[in-house]
Amino acid sequence: MNRSEIEQKVNDFLIDEMEIEAEKMHPDALLREDLGIDSLDFVDIVVVVDRIFGFKIKPEEMKSVRTLGQFYDYIASKVA
Repeated sequence: MNRSEIEQKVNDFLIDEMEIEAEKMHPDALLREDLGIDSLDFVDIVVVVDRIFGFKIKPEEMKSVRTLGQFYDYIASKVA
C-alpha cells in the first residue's frame, strides 16, 4: 500500500466515521486542536486502524504523533 492510498483511507474514515470536515484534512492539521480528536475518538481510531490496516496502535508510539501528516507516517511505517 503506497502513501497516497494510506492518506486516502485515513481521510475517508476520519471524514465518514469521525465526522471531520473534509476541508480540515491536511498534513499540518493538529489531531486534537484542529481536527477535534479526543481520547474517546482515539479508542475508535484504534479499532478502525486494526480493521483497515491490520495492526494495533500502541499508545506509547502515538505520544509523539501530533499532526495528521505524522499519523500518515506512523501508519505507513507499520504497513510497509
